Amino acid sequence: SPYIRREAVSSSKIEGTQSSMSDLFIYEASARKVSRFSDTQEVHNYVSTMAEGVKLLQELPISTRFICNLHKTLLEGVRGEHGTPGELRQSQNWIGPPGCMLNDAAYVPPPLEELGNVLGEWEKYVNSAPNEQMLLQAALMHYQFEAIHPFIDGNGRIGRLLVTLFLMQKGLLSHPLLYLSEFFEKHRQDYYRLLLAVSQKGAWEEWCKFFFRGVIQMSEDALENSILLLELHDIYCEKLHDAKRVPEITHRLLDEIFMSPVISISNLSRKWETAYTSVKAGVVALEKLGILKEITGRGRGRMYASPEVMFFLTGESI
Repeated sequence: SPYIRREAVSSSKIEGTQSSMSDLFIYEASARKVSRFSDTQEVHNYVSTMAEGVKLLQELPISTRFICNLHKTLLEGVRGEHGTPGELRQSQNWIGPPGCMLNDAAYVPPPLEELGNVLGEWEKYVNSAPNEQMLLQAALMHYQFEAIHPFIDGNGRIGRLLVTLFLMQKGLLSHPLLYLSEFFEKHRQDYYRLLLAVSQKGAWEEWCKFFFRGVIQMSEDALENSILLLELHDIYCEKLHDAKRVPEITHRLLDEIFMSPVISISNLSRKWETAYTSVKAGVVALEKLGILKEITGRGRGRMYASPEVMFFLTGESI
């Protein structure tokens, strides 16, 4: 889903990763994962972690085992591998300005000897049915996870992933369509300040109001964006209907570019187990209709993008 990718880009950007939606789509369509996309590999790992989380929910409730599985995928092959992927921290960590020591930290998570107990209490709460509304439970769950900070690295990204997965576990979302991290990234200073204020002053109300405002704004944004994309899809379907002798695969390609607006003929041929020439014929048809354009300028390893779909999904031109 392109919305998972919006969530991935924004959540990773909060941690300082510099990668755009278009970078991610190009990276995923590229056969060669070049080094200049190292930040994008981290974002791609987030996408993979969300997909794994959705799959794991069919087998496991959200739990310590669940989050360790996610953590292993998130940090695989990227910066942060020193953070023992998939393992709970074995030392004290703290939160503060870069380079600060424990005594100067803004916040110090629970000590190692208490980690198992507090994680156990968090797990019980996540899987309980308290009196409060589920969105309120999600807000409290996210704060609690960030306060525990159970890993050496990746706590913020795992904690934000868990919001969507928690709402899916509770049945409030059928698919991971909420990209709440985009709101958190736009209001990054408030996000950090309000989380810290809960720890320092018990300012629960301010944090929960902020969280709810984000859910409302991003839900409205997703709805509006979905309507625009459906309208554009209808326009493209009309173009195909009016065109003469378009290959049958063209309709499948059209649906594909609304999921990922950058494509490679060779990658799709492998993914669909379909002849390269068949996929190419569909791409050529969409190119003639102005729906796709070639973006590399190369003779080999060519990639094609849908500028309009890309703009609606990302706000970026290509």
